[in-house]
Order: sequence, then C-alpha cells, then structure tokens
Amino acid sequence: MNQTPTIAIIGGGAAGLATAIFAAQSANKSRRILLLDGAKTLGAKILVSGGGRCNVTHDAVIPEDFNGSRTVIRNILAAFPASAAVDWLASLGGELKREETGKLFPVANTARAVLSALLHRCTELGIEILLNTRVTAISASTESDPHFKIQHETGIISATRVIMATGGRSLPRSGSDGQGWEIAHKLGHTITPTYAALVPLVLADKMFHASVSGIAMDVQLQTFANNRLIDRRRGSLLWTHFGISGPVVMDASRHWVIAHESNAQARIECNLLPGENFETIEKWLVDLATTRAKSSIASAIADRMPERVAKAIISHADVDPATICGQLSRAGRRQLVASLTSLPLPILNHRGWNYAEVTAGGIPLDEINYRTMESRKIPSLYLVGEMLDCDGRIGGFNFQWAWATGHLAGKAAGAPPP
Repeated sequence: MNQTPTIAIIGGGAAGLATAIFAAQSANKSRRILLLDGAKTLGAKILVSGGGRCNVTHDAVIPEDFNGSRTVIRNILAAFPASAAVDWLASLGGELKREETGKLFPVANTARAVLSALLHRCTELGIEILLNTRVTAISASTESDPHFKIQHETGIISATRVIMATGGRSLPRSGSDGQGWEIAHKLGHTITPTYAALVPLVLADKMFHASVSGIAMDVQLQTFANNRLIDRRRGSLLWTHFGISGPVVMDASRHWVIAHESNAQARIECNLLPGENFETIEKWLVDLATTRAKSSIASAIADRMPERVAKAIISHADVDPATICGQLSRAGRRQLVASLTSLPLPILNHRGWNYAEVTAGGIPLDEINYRTMESRKIPSLYLVGEMLDCDGRIGGFNFQWAWATGHLAGKAAGAPPP
C-alpha cells in the first residue's frame, strides 16, 4: 500500500475536479492527490449541461438564488464569488462570455472546452485519476490508524484526508446514483429527504400542450401546497409534447415535487399574461367589445401571445375561437379570463431523475464547517457539491456552488496539518 500521505477525492464531476485542483495547488509535493470515479470517462454531466454549452456560473450570484441554510450559503459564496470563478476558469484557459440573461458560458461555446481546461490542469498538477473505480465503502480513521480506508470494487486505498464529491441522484446515467449518501450516512451523517429539482413536468393528456409543443412564452407560475402559496415566479415556459419545461418551470418544479412527494395537495397555476390579473383582463375584454367589436376573440388575444396558444387556451375555456369580441357572453368572458390568468396545470408527475438537473436535499449544511467544508462529525472528511442540502435555481448557480465548495475543501484538505 502506498505510504505517501494521500488526499483522496471521491467523484470526478465539477465539484470533484475543482476540489482536486485546489488541493493540489495548496499541498506540498510530498502529498499524493488521488481522484477516483466509477465512470469510464469524466465529466458526463458537465458535457450535457446548458444544452452542451455548459452554463458555468452567473454574473450575479446571491444566497437567495439557492434553497438551503442562507447563512451558511452566504459564507461559502463570499469565500469564492462568481467573479473569482470567472478569473479562475480563465486562468485554466476557459475564458467566459456573458449572455443577455446574465448567464456565463465558455467563449468556445462548448462544454468540452470547460472539461478540457479542468482535466488539463489536473494533468499539469500531477493529480492521479483512477477511472472505473467505484467506491463502495469508507472506514474512518482511528487513534491507532490515522488513515481512511477506501473500499472499491478491486481493492482498498488508504488516505489521510477524504473529500466526497459523489453528487446526488440527478442524471444517474452520468454516474450520480446517490450511493455517496449511503456511505456518508454509515459514517454518521444525516441525509435529509431528497427530491428531483430543475426537472420538466408531465401534464395530463386532457391539456392542450401537445398542440402547442415547441412554443416558449413569458408566464407567471404559482405553486400551492394544501392551498397555501409556497412559490411564485415569472419567466419563460416551454410547451412540450409531454407537458412543460423551460426556466420558470424548472425553477418551480422543486417546490411542486417536494409538496407532491410529501403527500400534500400540490398544484400549479399559470398566468399567461404576467403582470395582469382577473380584473384588468376582464376590463380589457369588455373594452374589446367596443374597440374591436367585429374582430374574433382569437385574433385579439393573439396580439398578446402566440396565435396557436391563443386559440388553444380559448378552446380550453369552452369558447369558440371564432367568436367575435362584440358577441362574447359574460359567462364565456369570465371563464376565458380565469383560464388566461389562473390556468390550472394538470400535472401528473415530474419527468424523472434522468431529466432532473440537480437534487434537492442531502447532507444538512449544519453538519459541515462552512469555512473548510470539513465534516463536523468525522475529522479530515470533507463534503462538497450536490451531496449537500443546497440547490440553486437554473442559470449556472449549481455550478457556482460546485466551484465554491470545491475551492474551500481543496484549500483546506491540501493545507499542511496544524
């Protein structure tokens, strides 16, 4: 068994690679930096993120962009803000560009550029990478033996410090299956309930989504649990053949999923005319009876949303799209207004872990030292990334969490013992 003091990073995703790099930069040359991953190649989740372009962070990142203990999140982000991540990635050859939404992507416009920059830096630093090495158990160090014993499918590795970066359950085909939580739990950590987050939602066939598939539009979503409003947000919704997706749906999904899987009565209502309410839209339709008396209600509403959606929502409200504005009945008008401003979305379920971009839940943040990411339960064990009970909204925030936690854990694990 190699007797060189070893820092072992379990998991080679974004958080694991960042941790390895920062550990190697902080450690003296006698330290062996070892990264283990069960996959044949690294970076599957990096490569598929952002539609293959990798939205690596956002130009403005604040604690309110995340779900979790805000005090802990604030301190972690402050130690490695988005500006630091931009400079760090640029130093690796991964220069970024800002898009109108504030999202930051590699100038090369491909996720491969980000992964290549990370792997190249690992090679420069002499980080050893063991692929096809799935860790199955970890034994903590003891007074008589200050080494962790890392059990994998073909042997045992000894390490003085261990960083767990095994991810959550999202995109299991990339290697994230939640097994890291089982290992952490056996070591003494708590695991809060876990849920799919940033995941598309499936609608019942009675909805009109299939007929308007491919259309994106600005909407406001309100999520309720047992009739209590738990989330409200505005953004772009994408109608699909199976239901709904798009940024606003992905962000709202965690709230619906958690409520639904906690056996609450979960529902989402959609305002197709965000910024308006029942009263303002009813007044608008009443006015149309005078100003556009001979126009069809479909043509009038199509002035404010895509025509196919306008016709679909009118029909969904049991109104004939060919009805002229001057002949729309009061009952039909009020039913149409309700559908436009508070459309119930008949959600059957989320689309599954294979389509979820991140996991909600995990190891509570109060079980780690937020200055170093070291476990408060197991000395010299560090926890980073998606393993922790923290998930960000869509737009590069979860990558920023990976970089920030990896930075803290890598520097702390690589530092010489006190």
